Amino acid sequence: MRKIPNSELNRLSIEDFKKADKLPVIIVLDNIRSQHNIGSVFRTSDAFRMEKIFLCGITATPPNREIHKTALGATESVEWKYFDSTIDAVDHLRKEGYKIFAIEQVENSINLEDFNLNLQDNKVALVFGNEIDGVSEEVMPHIDGSIEIPQFGTKHSLNIAVSAGIVIWEIAKKYF
Repeated sequence: MRKIPNSELNRLSIEDFKKADKLPVIIVLDNIRSQHNIGSVFRTSDAFRMEKIFLCGITATPPNREIHKTALGATESVEWKYFDSTIDAVDHLRKEGYKIFAIEQVENSINLEDFNLNLQDNKVALVFGNEIDGVSEEVMPHIDGSIEIPQFGTKHSLNIAVSAGIVIWEIAKKYF
């Protein structure tokens, strides 16, 4: 078995990435504290060609040395925008016609495996919350629904970067 070198992976250049079609999915980061988590979400968003990332509240923005450590250049390829508040970001998305889903454990949440929105006809925004408190309580009345990642252990949450990876992969599979 031979490991494939980067030169043979036929990856897009940053210029080609910016011109390429994106999945109509915007990732919203609600007050994320860890710059490493932010960088990881950039990298995952690049891997699956998410449309954009909205960075909200205390979420750090590029250029940032700590974000760069995990993003590995994805801050140059993935378009991003900063909002002072997540509610402002969500209200902006609603005006643009996006369906907005929190990734959160709430009453009547949709199990990720059962999430079947017709993605071909809808633009989707996924709101990921703070490492301690999750999606802000004041944001919850502004969303269209909530998606929950099934978990079977003793812990009741996953790291935001892990959650984003799982959800982005599951959503991307519905498009590919």
